[in-house]
Amino acid sequence: MLCPEKLTTYCFKSGQVNELTARLIGMAFTSANIFDTDLPQPLTLNPWQLTPMLDFPLKNKQGVVIENNGVFALLHQEHPDWPLILQSGNDFNEVYVQLIQRLEARGMRYVYLGDLDSAGIQMADQFARLLKQTQAEEVAALQQPTDVRLWLADLGKIDARRTKQRKVVSPVYQAEMTTIALFWKFIEQEQLMGVYEVRITEWLEATEV
Repeated sequence: MLCPEKLTTYCFKSGQVNELTARLIGMAFTSANIFDTDLPQPLTLNPWQLTPMLDFPLKNKQGVVIENNGVFALLHQEHPDWPLILQSGNDFNEVYVQLIQRLEARGMRYVYLGDLDSAGIQMADQFARLLKQTQAEEVAALQQPTDVRLWLADLGKIDARRTKQRKVVSPVYQAEMTTIALFWKFIEQEQLMGVYEVRITEWLEATEV
């Protein structure tokens, strides 16, 4: 159960919203509207809950994977029916990986949104490489290389430390990594909230089963 005293506050277009802290929602696997349950959302699963959830009935077969805790909470607050999955920083724990792969095998379609810095692109690439049936280009559908170039030019912040070249495997993320390294600029997810709302809406409508 979530305790009010463990919530922090962010500002959003409709006023103030609550951000679930990393300690509460980054434990194992946190999602909203993925599983067909009447439990309060978002739902956090721990390792001992893994086995029954592998084949638990699904509410949706679309999953918008969000890197950042705060952005996950903001989107859920504004769009409580959206199917969201928290990537939880760089914590590719065993429960998370098994559920992601099992959900894909059951027909789940993923799209990934993360910080546009070297670490964020590397995490997106790592997520895409977990998948067995989904191309990285599909995972990057809402945040493509052409988008990254335009957004960095308009919104990017200079930071040599956060834009150092890192190794990635998928060509789509290699292109994005190269752009970030060349520009010496990064963008945090919070800067793109307005864009996310439009693009997620369109993607959910286009991929609805």
